[in-house]
Amino acid sequence: MVVRMRHTRGHTRNRRSHHALKNLPIVETKGDGLRLNHTASKVTGTYKGKPVKALQKKLDKKIAKKTVSISKKK
Repeated sequence: MVVRMRHTRGHTRNRRSHHALKNLPIVETKGDGLRLNHTASKVTGTYKGKPVKALQKKLDKKIAKKTVSISKKK
C-alpha cells in the first residue's frame, strides 16, 4: 500500500505531544503513609476519615480460604 499524504515531523510530534505519561496524584496520609488521591486507604480502610471497607471481615475470609486450600493439598 502506498502512503498518499505524508505528515511532516512537526505534525506528527504535535499529535504525539499529548501521549506523555503524567505524574500520579500521590498524597501523604496521617496514619499509613502514601496513597493515591481520591482512593480509600488499603491499610486502614477509610476515606476522608470514614470507614468504607470491612477489612477484618475481608482478612478473615482470606485466611479461611488459604487454610482450606492448604488442607486440600495434604
